[in-house]
Amino acid sequence: MPEPLTKDEINSQTDPSVSKQWDESTPKEEQFKELYKITDGLKSCLLTTIRPNVGPVSRSMAAAKRVGPDFLFLANSHSKKFGDLEHDKTAQITFQDSSNQNWVSITGEAATIANDDPRIKQVYSKGVNAWFGDLGDGVHTGMPEDPRMTLIEVKANYICYWKTTSSSVGFIKEVAQASFTGEVATTGVNRQLFDKDIQQARESTS
Repeated sequence: MPEPLTKDEINSQTDPSVSKQWDESTPKEEQFKELYKITDGLKSCLLTTIRPNVGPVSRSMAAAKRVGPDFLFLANSHSKKFGDLEHDKTAQITFQDSSNQNWVSITGEAATIANDDPRIKQVYSKGVNAWFGDLGDGVHTGMPEDPRMTLIEVKANYICYWKTTSSSVGFIKEVAQASFTGEVATTGVNRQLFDKDIQQARESTS
């Protein structure tokens, strides 16, 4: 339900749409389960890297596999993202579900992994070759053995996500009510997971 804006929130320069939805009571284990449910249900995300003299650059990518709080991507080693990561290992992964407004933002450090890593064959799926092409030389085939086929592994160190607690109709009604009454809509929960939490989650899945 919408909640009233308070003087304390104004005086402390607090964003009420964020503060009123922070969830610090749900156990971390449950928070990770709900995080994974959101990310596993979406086919693609934005992978953002830092490009020298440009800044953040994002592109749509399909996550090849999630391992606990970390993500693997198959990518063409000839793409500019590899140059970005040589300069700055920082990467951000963003998921958004337009059907319910759920979103996830994952900040981490990316490692690029050579073509001989056995996980490439494990995460490769039919259709990936469509994005690589086949030169017809028996080498650049778009298959797992193609030397261009490379893994990017992003290990999370900070995660923030928002999860709706309202139905689609309830979301619209609450926003309308808040707009009419001057209150603040609270349609979901906002959660933060820090490096210590993430490391514990990583250890529990290893």
